[in-house]
Amino acid sequence: MPTHLFLTCWMLLVAAPVLNAANPGKPAEYLGGTLPGIEAPAGGRLVVSEPHELVFLVRKQQLRIPFHRINQLEYGQKAGRRVVTAIVVSPLFLLTKKRTHYLTIGYEDEAGGQQALVFRVPKNEIRTLLVSLEARTGRKVEYQDEEARKAGKG
Repeated sequence: MPTHLFLTCWMLLVAAPVLNAANPGKPAEYLGGTLPGIEAPAGGRLVVSEPHELVFLVRKQQLRIPFHRINQLEYGQKAGRRVVTAIVVSPLFLLTKKRTHYLTIGYEDEAGGQQALVFRVPKNEIRTLLVSLEARTGRKVEYQDEEARKAGKG
């Protein structure tokens, strides 16, 4: 292996934890709900590694929800045809489906009111996010249908 390639790989391995620390959590897009002050859609990150609370980082803001206040976790997905891709690239894309993954989090705020947040989460992040939320909250994820159950359980 050439020296410069080895050094590049080594630097990436060393820098990966630092880069990850600068960008904590899982990517998630807030699609709507009862969250005041944040206009949907809003891209951000869901952090489940905190010991006592879920953190949603979005646009220099932080929403912190204590895990014990979360009373609903729901996962669902929507399958849609890739019509635009089929028109632009090939009609064969009409035979494939793109699945969008949704996570709904219900919680009780400090005033005792029920709140809800809906997020779109990337396919490659949903399983670890669901498992982490179940472990932290002690609640089971509710699945919208059997397809969602299969995708969420792996």
